[in-house]
Amino acid sequence: MPIRSIFLISVLFASGATAVHADQLDDIISSGKLRCAIMLDYPPMGARDKGNNPIGFDVDYCNDMAKALGVEAEIVDTPSPDRVPAVLSGRADIAVAITSDTLERAKTVGFSIPYFVFKTIVLAREDSGIKKSADIKGHTVGGATGGYATIALQATVKAFNDPNTKMLTFQSQADTLLALGQKQIEATYTTATIATDIIKSGRYPGLKIVGDAPVDADYCAILVKREEQGLLNYVNLFLNRQVRSGRYAELYKKWVGEEGGPAPDLTVAGVYR
Repeated sequence: MPIRSIFLISVLFASGATAVHADQLDDIISSGKLRCAIMLDYPPMGARDKGNNPIGFDVDYCNDMAKALGVEAEIVDTPSPDRVPAVLSGRADIAVAITSDTLERAKTVGFSIPYFVFKTIVLAREDSGIKKSADIKGHTVGGATGGYATIALQATVKAFNDPNTKMLTFQSQADTLLALGQKQIEATYTTATIATDIIKSGRYPGLKIVGDAPVDADYCAILVKREEQGLLNYVNLFLNRQVRSGRYAELYKKWVGEEGGPAPDLTVAGVYR
Protein backbone atom coordinates (compact mmCIF):
# COMPACT_ATOMS: atom_id res chain seq x y z
CA MET A 1 0.00 0.00 0.00
CA PRO A 2 1.33 3.47 -0.86
CA ILE A 3 2.76 5.45 2.05
CA ARG A 4 0.25 8.27 1.37
CA SER A 5 -2.67 5.84 1.74
CA ILE A 6 -1.29 4.46 4.99
CA PHE A 7 -0.91 8.01 6.32
CA LEU A 8 -4.50 8.92 5.39
CA ILE A 9 -5.86 5.76 7.02
CA SER A 10 -3.88 6.53 10.17
CA VAL A 11 -5.27 10.09 10.29
CA LEU A 12 -8.83 8.89 9.76
CA PHE A 13 -8.45 6.23 12.44
CA ALA A 14 -7.07 8.74 14.92
CA SER A 15 -9.86 11.20 14.13
CA GLY A 16 -12.46 8.49 14.57
CA ALA A 17 -11.02 7.44 17.90
CA THR A 18 -11.13 11.04 19.11
CA ALA A 19 -14.74 11.48 18.00
CA VAL A 20 -15.84 8.29 19.80
CA HIS A 21 -14.31 9.40 23.12
CA ALA A 22 -16.04 12.62 24.13
CA ASP A 23 -14.56 14.28 27.20
CA GLN A 24 -16.39 14.63 30.48
CA LEU A 25 -17.43 18.22 29.82
CA ASP A 26 -19.26 17.04 26.70
CA ASP A 27 -20.79 14.18 28.69
CA ILE A 28 -22.14 16.56 31.34
CA ILE A 29 -23.70 18.84 28.74
CA SER A 30 -25.19 15.87 26.87
CA SER A 31 -26.63 14.36 30.05
CA GLY A 32 -28.23 17.65 31.08
CA LYS A 33 -26.97 17.19 34.63
CA LEU A 34 -23.99 18.31 36.75
CA ARG A 35 -23.43 16.05 39.76
CA CYS A 36 -21.62 17.85 42.58
CA ALA A 37 -20.22 16.05 45.61
CA ILE A 38 -20.82 18.36 48.58
CA MET A 39 -20.39 17.98 52.34
CA LEU A 40 -23.83 18.74 53.77
CA ASP A 41 -22.63 18.53 57.38
CA TYR A 42 -20.36 21.58 57.29
CA PRO A 43 -22.39 24.79 57.52
CA PRO A 44 -22.34 27.36 56.09
CA MET A 45 -20.57 25.67 53.15
CA GLY A 46 -23.06 22.82 52.98
CA ALA A 47 -26.08 21.99 55.11
CA ARG A 48 -29.80 21.22 54.94
CA ASP A 49 -32.66 23.59 55.67
CA LYS A 50 -35.77 22.72 57.69
CA GLY A 51 -37.28 21.15 54.59
CA ASN A 52 -34.17 18.93 54.20
CA ASN A 53 -33.10 20.83 51.08
CA PRO A 54 -29.36 21.31 50.45
CA ILE A 55 -28.18 24.86 51.13
CA GLY A 56 -24.87 26.67 51.54
CA PHE A 57 -22.02 28.35 49.73
CA ASP A 58 -20.92 25.16 47.96
CA VAL A 59 -24.50 24.36 46.95
CA ASP A 60 -24.87 27.82 45.40
CA TYR A 61 -21.59 27.36 43.52
CA CYS A 62 -22.79 24.05 42.10
CA ASN A 63 -26.08 25.63 41.06
CA ASP A 64 -24.24 28.57 39.45
CA MET A 65 -21.98 26.28 37.44
CA ALA A 66 -24.89 24.12 36.32
CA LYS A 67 -26.73 27.24 35.17
CA ALA A 68 -23.66 28.40 33.21
CA LEU A 69 -23.49 24.99 31.54
CA GLY A 70 -27.20 25.01 30.78
CA VAL A 71 -27.87 21.86 32.80
CA GLU A 72 -29.54 20.87 36.07
CA ALA A 73 -27.57 20.57 39.30
CA GLU A 74 -27.62 17.35 41.30
CA ILE A 75 -26.25 17.53 44.85
CA VAL A 76 -24.50 14.35 45.98
CA ASP A 77 -24.29 14.31 49.78
CA THR A 78 -20.68 13.30 50.42
CA PRO A 79 -18.91 12.90 53.78
CA SER A 80 -15.38 14.22 54.12
CA PRO A 81 -13.48 10.92 53.58
CA ASP A 82 -15.45 10.21 50.39
CA ARG A 83 -14.77 13.46 48.53
CA VAL A 84 -11.93 12.17 46.35
CA PRO A 85 -13.42 8.66 45.86
CA ALA A 86 -16.75 10.17 44.75
CA VAL A 87 -15.02 11.89 41.84
CA LEU A 88 -12.66 9.04 40.95
CA SER A 89 -15.48 6.47 40.95
CA GLY A 90 -17.75 8.62 38.78
CA ARG A 91 -20.41 8.97 41.46
CA ALA A 92 -20.01 12.72 41.04
CA ASP A 93 -18.65 14.81 38.18
CA ILE A 94 -16.93 17.31 40.47
CA ALA A 95 -16.52 17.89 44.19
CA VAL A 96 -17.31 21.33 45.57
CA ALA A 97 -16.41 20.24 49.06
CA ILE A 98 -13.88 22.55 50.75
CA THR A 99 -10.94 20.30 49.88
CA SER A 100 -7.48 21.64 50.70
CA ASP A 101 -5.25 21.57 47.63
CA THR A 102 -2.53 19.30 48.93
CA LEU A 103 0.26 17.82 46.82
CA GLU A 104 -0.51 14.37 48.20
CA ARG A 105 -4.13 14.48 46.97
CA ALA A 106 -2.98 15.88 43.62
CA LYS A 107 -1.27 12.55 42.92
CA THR A 108 -4.69 11.01 42.34
CA VAL A 109 -7.18 13.77 41.59
CA GLY A 110 -7.21 17.07 39.71
CA PHE A 111 -7.48 20.44 41.46
CA SER A 112 -8.92 23.69 40.16
CA ILE A 113 -7.59 27.09 41.11
CA PRO A 114 -8.75 28.06 44.63
CA TYR A 115 -12.46 28.81 44.98
CA PHE A 116 -12.44 29.42 48.74
CA VAL A 117 -9.87 30.18 51.38
CA PHE A 118 -10.35 29.57 55.06
CA LYS A 119 -9.03 32.12 57.49
CA THR A 120 -8.28 30.65 60.91
CA ILE A 121 -9.38 32.75 63.86
CA VAL A 122 -9.44 32.52 67.63
CA LEU A 123 -12.92 31.86 69.03
CA ALA A 124 -13.07 32.52 72.76
CA ARG A 125 -15.49 32.85 75.61
CA GLU A 126 -16.40 36.48 76.37
CA ASP A 127 -15.77 35.85 80.08
CA SER A 128 -12.29 34.38 79.51
CA GLY A 129 -10.40 37.66 79.46
CA ILE A 130 -8.94 36.74 76.07
CA LYS A 131 -8.98 39.83 73.87
CA LYS A 132 -6.46 38.94 71.18
CA SER A 133 -4.72 35.88 69.78
CA ALA A 134 -1.68 36.02 72.07
CA ASP A 135 -3.90 36.17 75.15
CA ILE A 136 -4.61 32.43 75.02
CA LYS A 137 -1.33 31.93 76.89
CA GLY A 138 -2.13 30.77 80.41
CA HIS A 139 -5.59 29.46 79.45
CA THR A 140 -7.09 26.06 78.66
CA VAL A 141 -7.71 25.68 74.94
CA GLY A 142 -8.73 22.81 72.70
CA GLY A 143 -9.61 21.49 69.28
CA ALA A 144 -10.70 18.46 67.25
CA THR A 145 -8.08 15.71 66.98
CA GLY A 146 -6.10 15.82 63.74
CA GLY A 147 -7.74 18.97 62.41
CA TYR A 148 -5.80 21.58 60.45
CA ALA A 149 -6.57 24.28 63.03
CA THR A 150 -5.92 21.97 65.98
CA ILE A 151 -2.45 21.03 64.75
CA ALA A 152 -1.68 24.75 64.48
CA LEU A 153 -3.07 25.39 67.97
CA GLN A 154 -0.95 22.58 69.42
CA ALA A 155 2.12 24.15 67.83
CA THR A 156 1.22 27.52 69.35
CA VAL A 157 0.77 26.01 72.81
CA LYS A 158 4.07 24.15 72.52
CA ALA A 159 5.84 27.36 71.50
CA PHE A 160 4.53 29.13 74.62
CA ASN A 161 6.35 26.54 76.78
CA ASP A 162 4.07 27.58 79.61
CA PRO A 163 2.76 25.03 82.17
CA ASN A 164 -0.37 27.12 82.73
CA THR A 165 -1.43 26.82 79.08
CA LYS A 166 -3.32 23.55 78.73
CA MET A 167 -4.36 21.84 75.48
CA LEU A 168 -7.31 19.45 75.27
CA THR A 169 -8.37 17.48 72.19
CA PHE A 170 -11.83 16.25 71.23
CA GLN A 171 -13.28 13.79 68.74
CA SER A 172 -14.94 16.37 66.50
CA GLN A 173 -15.52 20.03 65.79
CA ALA A 174 -18.98 19.70 67.38
CA ASP A 175 -17.46 18.29 70.58
CA THR A 176 -14.95 21.15 70.67
CA LEU A 177 -17.67 23.77 70.38
CA LEU A 178 -19.72 22.02 73.06
CA ALA A 179 -16.68 22.06 75.37
CA LEU A 180 -16.25 25.77 74.68
CA GLY A 181 -19.92 26.41 75.43
CA GLN A 182 -19.72 24.38 78.65
CA LYS A 183 -16.53 26.17 79.81
CA GLN A 184 -14.30 23.08 79.63
CA ILE A 185 -12.01 25.20 77.46
CA GLU A 186 -11.76 28.95 77.04
CA ALA A 187 -10.73 29.24 73.39
CA THR A 188 -10.14 27.33 70.18
CA TYR A 189 -8.77 27.87 66.71
CA THR A 190 -11.40 27.45 64.01
CA THR A 191 -12.36 28.91 60.66
CA ALA A 192 -14.07 32.27 60.33
CA THR A 193 -16.95 30.54 58.57
CA ILE A 194 -17.64 28.13 61.43
CA ALA A 195 -17.20 30.83 64.06
CA THR A 196 -19.61 33.28 62.45
CA ASP A 197 -22.16 30.52 61.87
CA ILE A 198 -21.98 29.46 65.53
CA ILE A 199 -22.28 33.03 66.79
CA LYS A 200 -25.24 33.78 64.51
CA SER A 201 -27.00 30.55 65.47
CA GLY A 202 -27.00 31.41 69.17
CA ARG A 203 -26.41 27.76 70.06
CA TYR A 204 -23.56 28.70 72.38
CA PRO A 205 -24.08 32.20 73.82
CA GLY A 206 -21.13 34.21 75.10
CA LEU A 207 -18.62 33.41 72.36
CA LYS A 208 -16.69 35.94 70.29
CA ILE A 209 -14.00 36.16 67.63
CA VAL A 210 -10.96 37.84 69.19
CA GLY A 211 -8.64 37.95 66.20
CA ASP A 212 -6.79 36.02 63.52
CA ALA A 213 -4.80 32.97 64.54
CA PRO A 214 -1.13 32.76 63.44
CA VAL A 215 -1.97 30.12 60.84
CA ASP A 216 -1.38 30.03 57.08
CA ALA A 217 -4.45 30.42 54.88
CA ASP A 218 -6.10 27.13 53.88
CA TYR A 219 -6.80 27.26 50.13
CA CYS A 220 -9.54 24.94 48.86
CA ALA A 221 -10.20 23.83 45.29
CA ILE A 222 -12.82 22.02 43.23
CA LEU A 223 -11.98 18.40 42.41
CA VAL A 224 -12.22 16.81 38.96
CA LYS A 225 -10.70 13.68 37.47
CA ARG A 226 -7.03 14.33 36.88
CA GLU A 227 -7.15 13.47 33.17
CA GLU A 228 -10.20 15.63 32.34
CA GLN A 229 -8.35 18.74 31.19
CA GLY A 230 -11.33 20.11 29.26
CA LEU A 231 -13.54 20.05 32.34
CA LEU A 232 -10.76 21.47 34.49
CA ASN A 233 -10.28 24.36 32.07
CA TYR A 234 -14.01 25.11 32.21
CA VAL A 235 -14.09 24.98 36.01
CA ASN A 236 -11.11 27.34 36.26
CA LEU A 237 -12.72 29.87 33.94
CA PHE A 238 -16.00 29.59 35.85
CA LEU A 239 -14.21 30.35 39.13
CA ASN A 240 -12.41 33.27 37.54
CA ARG A 241 -15.72 34.72 36.39
CA GLN A 242 -17.36 34.19 39.79
CA VAL A 243 -14.78 36.58 41.23
CA ARG A 244 -14.84 39.05 38.33
CA SER A 245 -18.64 39.28 38.39
CA GLY A 246 -18.79 39.88 42.15
CA ARG A 247 -20.71 36.66 42.73
CA TYR A 248 -17.96 35.21 44.96
CA ALA A 249 -18.10 38.25 47.24
CA GLU A 250 -21.91 38.20 47.19
CA LEU A 251 -22.12 34.56 48.28
CA TYR A 252 -19.37 34.99 50.87
CA LYS A 253 -21.38 37.79 52.47
CA LYS A 254 -24.59 35.74 52.22
CA TRP A 255 -23.23 32.62 53.92
CA VAL A 256 -20.35 33.79 56.08
CA GLY A 257 -21.75 37.19 57.00
CA GLU A 258 -20.22 40.57 57.63
CA GLU A 259 -18.84 39.29 60.94
CA GLY A 260 -16.27 37.32 58.97
CA GLY A 261 -15.06 40.45 57.18
CA PRO A 262 -14.80 40.92 53.41
CA ALA A 263 -14.34 37.93 51.11
CA PRO A 264 -10.68 36.85 51.33
CA ASP A 265 -8.40 37.27 48.34
CA LEU A 266 -8.03 33.97 46.50
CA THR A 267 -4.64 34.82 45.01
CA VAL A 268 -1.23 33.92 46.38
CA ALA A 269 1.30 36.73 46.52
CA GLY A 270 4.25 36.09 44.24
CA VAL A 271 2.63 33.06 42.60
CA TYR A 272 -0.43 34.08 40.57
CA ARG A 273 -3.01 36.80 40.55
